[in-house]
Amino acid sequence: MSTAPQQRAPERMARRAGIASLIGTTIEWYDFYIYGTAAALVFSKLFFPNLSNALGIVAAFATFWVGFLARPLGAVFFGHLGDRAGRKIALVVTLVLTGGATTLIGALPTAEAIGALAPILLIVLRMIQGFALGGEWGGAVLIAAEHAPAQKKVLYASIAQVGAPIGLCLAMASFFLLSFMSDANFLAWGWRLPFLASGVLLVVGLVIRLRLEETPEMKNVVQNRATSRLPLKEVLTTSPMVVILAIGACTIGGSSMYFKTTFALSWATTSLDYSRSTFLALGALVAAVSIVAMPYGAVLATKFGIKRIAVCALASEAVLLPVMFALINTESTALAAIGLALATIPNSMYYAVIAGMLANAFPARVRYTGISVSYQLCGAVLVGTTPMVAQYFLDVSGSIIPVVVFALAQLLLSLVCAIALLRRTGGHQTDSATTDTDSVAMATGGQ
Repeated sequence: MSTAPQQRAPERMARRAGIASLIGTTIEWYDFYIYGTAAALVFSKLFFPNLSNALGIVAAFATFWVGFLARPLGAVFFGHLGDRAGRKIALVVTLVLTGGATTLIGALPTAEAIGALAPILLIVLRMIQGFALGGEWGGAVLIAAEHAPAQKKVLYASIAQVGAPIGLCLAMASFFLLSFMSDANFLAWGWRLPFLASGVLLVVGLVIRLRLEETPEMKNVVQNRATSRLPLKEVLTTSPMVVILAIGACTIGGSSMYFKTTFALSWATTSLDYSRSTFLALGALVAAVSIVAMPYGAVLATKFGIKRIAVCALASEAVLLPVMFALINTESTALAAIGLALATIPNSMYYAVIAGMLANAFPARVRYTGISVSYQLCGAVLVGTTPMVAQYFLDVSGSIIPVVVFALAQLLLSLVCAIALLRRTGGHQTDSATTDTDSVAMATGGQ
């Protein structure tokens, strides 16, 4: 009779881990996305007032990219911490750093008040934000997946992914509400409110994460004295090609969202005839569609296999991305909404399975480092540059066509690398509805 409560305890912890993963990543991505939104709307005026409008936007997007440059450093640091000391402690530290840096951005003096020191401090805080987020994603994925039942690893890993669109939705909603302010008040103090609100969210996230237990897989690694002395060295020496393929596979999963939000927001409100409030509402629509589509992609991957769903999703997005840009270019809000929603569905489904795809590729002893470094290097080199490069192509050509070609090139890279990665790491093992424990459990410790 005592076995039933014992069996329910892991289930309760798995649910708690999933919820903690979702709420934590929601907060951290909210912090990250409000920066991207502010960079598109006001940072050029507040921190780079001496530059032309076009150069100011590029400079603001460059500070946006700085966060991505810091993320691989965070991946290495927190990957090492998470693979040696445990997933929980790493996730608590990442949340404190991200929330703290974001709140301070909201209190930062502008260039008008302190001159050149203002953009320098902005860059420093952005780097801290990016550094912390570099360790957040991998830990959140693992805290959920490694607590999950064997047959639901991919599904639970996707829970952390859903935090990204929810965070985006909150970011867009906060700036949408502020769009009804006068431009003078918004520039003077209104833009600060979403950043200052992060301090409240930080407290909520900490309370939830401090109640978590360490994952069973990490406990096993520690108990068996199997922790890696230098996880990064082990990953790079034993699996260099896996890391390279993982970087490529992640590309469009992250960059597609920035094409639709950060870049498109700037393009639509400066080159096209959209108001700030209109396109912020469309950004919230993108987030809402992602919230619905992402779990659906994870469920399908659990049933039919990661490889099949990944290929179908990317093939669909190759058609729908150009359609999206064309419909936005019509300057019709209704058509833009249709284009953004349609292009978001396959990308969200693909993004949902990235976590399981990467976790499948590395053993538990170095998994935090492996998936974090791969994902964050992709962010620094390929994803974080997306708004800046897309804006450059638009400014130089005066046409959206080079931007569309750029997006399709990223998509092709992801498709080729995803197929190669799944073939190399045994992705075919999850291509059936009746996945056994060993095949999916590679996401939580199989070697």
